[in-house]
This record gives sequence, structure tokens and C-alpha cells, in this order.
Amino acid sequence: MNLAHVHLLLNHFPTIGTIIGIGLLILALISKSDDLKRASLIVFLGIALITIPTYVAGNAAEEAICVTSPNHPCADPTVSKDLIEQHETAALWAFGFMQLTGTFAWLGLWQYRRTSRIPSWSIASVLLLSMFTFAVMAQAANIGGEIRHPEIRSGPLPGPPAEKPLARVIGSFVASGVPFMWPTCETLHFVGLSLLFGVATIMDLRVLGLMKSIPFSALHRLLPWGVLGFGLNVITGMLFFVAASHQYTSNPVFIWKMGLILLAGINVLYFTIFDETWVLGPGDEAPLRAKFMAATAMVLVVGIIFCGQYLPFLGNSF
Repeated sequence: MNLAHVHLLLNHFPTIGTIIGIGLLILALISKSDDLKRASLIVFLGIALITIPTYVAGNAAEEAICVTSPNHPCADPTVSKDLIEQHETAALWAFGFMQLTGTFAWLGLWQYRRTSRIPSWSIASVLLLSMFTFAVMAQAANIGGEIRHPEIRSGPLPGPPAEKPLARVIGSFVASGVPFMWPTCETLHFVGLSLLFGVATIMDLRVLGLMKSIPFSALHRLLPWGVLGFGLNVITGMLFFVAASHQYTSNPVFIWKMGLILLAGINVLYFTIFDETWVLGPGDEAPLRAKFMAATAMVLVVGIIFCGQYLPFLGNSF
């Protein structure tokens, strides 16, 4: 099993999951149910996390059937490299909108935790973004289907586009367009890691028994800064990946990093949704399950940083 198999396994989840999330949210608005609203936001957040490995594995699938050198056709004459690059660009748009939708969904869940209600503007933002997300996600899925299914094509294989696909433009720009672009992204990536690691460590140490005089609800206000750090990492990390995807998809350490990121996302869901940590007041001891989740969160963050820093040394690239 390789990343191409992972792409085949996951590529339907973002589209179908977005439909489910929109359906739940509309039903929640009709029934005026806060529980359904929270459920729909959780779905969007989960799909946003799944979209990360789905997009990454897509480049590995391309490399499995086409070489990565520019202007080189695929070995299979029924597969169009131009169509694959169109799919890559459409998927990049879908990825961006899905991450934005997931961010606003998490913000709604965070606000619910603090005020026991989800603001109307937050729900409206998620609904609007999810509609746009589904539109671009459906387009990406349709182009992706045309790659291997000639029966759904409206015509012959497309020729080279008049303009270079956006994903390749961005990749070239990051790799060699501006001399300081890559170092700037590296700096922002480090800032994001610092925010994420700093906020996660403070909250996890409180759950594990340190700083017991501070209620968890006070530390909960720091979570948006941690999410901001994660967002910086996603943006800059994707810029690196689009610029040199073959350096990552062939590296087993990068695959480990992606797996750890998904597990860390599940961990964030726990601290966002469940009441066990939220009700901790000054001097309260966290339950055993909360301590386990806090300990695993620290291990996961350290593992993500370790895999990222040692990509050139433990993998087979760079």
C-alpha cells in the first residue's frame, strides 16, 4: 500500500462529507437545534483534517502514473498530464476553501464553549463557505474522475492549456520565483510551530497537574493562538509541498508527519468538544482520560516537529 492507495481511499470523503455537513447545518437551522449545529461544525472540521492527506496523496498518485519532469507525457496514452494538472489546481482551490470552512467551524465550536451558543454570524459564515467549498470540490472531483474514466468526458483529452495551471505557477514561484520566498515561508512555519507548541504545552501541563491554581477556562482563551499557529503551518507547509511535492511523497518520514498531524487534530477536537477539561476550576484535578489526552498531545506535537526537522536526514529526499 502506498500514498496512491490512500488517495483512492480518501478522495470521496471531502465531497461527500461536505454534502453531509451542509445537510446537517440546514436541518439544524430549520429545527433550531444547537446540538445539530455543533454536529455539523464537527463534520466540517473533521473533513478539513481529512482533506490534508487527500490532497497530499493526490500528488503521489500523479507520480505513480506520470513522471515529474516538466512537459513529459504520461506513460499511459489514455491519461493526460494536462488534465491531471487541471485537477491539481482545482483540488488546491478546494483544499483552500475547505480549510477556511474548517477554521470557521472550529471558531464556532470554541465560541459555543465560552458562551453556550454559536453566534449567528459564525453559522452564516460556515454555511456560505461550505457552499463555495462544495462547488469547487465538485469541480475537482469531476476533473479527477475524467482522468481515468473516459466515459464521463464531454470530449477528447484536452491539449496543453493556454496558461500554466495555478498550482504549477505557485510551485515555481515558491521554489525559484523570489530569492527569499522559501526562507520567508520557513520563518513563518517556525513562528506557527512556536505558537502551536507553546499553547498546547501550557494547556497540557495544566491538565497534567501543573499550574492547578489556574482554571482551564482561562487557558482555553489561548486556543485561537494555537489554531493560528496551526494555520500558518498548513499554509506554509502546503506552499513547500506544491513547490516540490516529489521531495515529500517519496519520504516515509513525511508520511509519518502527516499521520501525526491527523492524530493531533483528533486531540484538538477532544479539548474543544468534551466537558472534562472545561469544568476544571482552581485546584481541580483532571480525570485520567483527560491526562492521557494531554500527554499524547505533547508527544504528538513533539513528534510532528521532530519529523519536520529531520526530513532531510531520516528520509530519502532533499
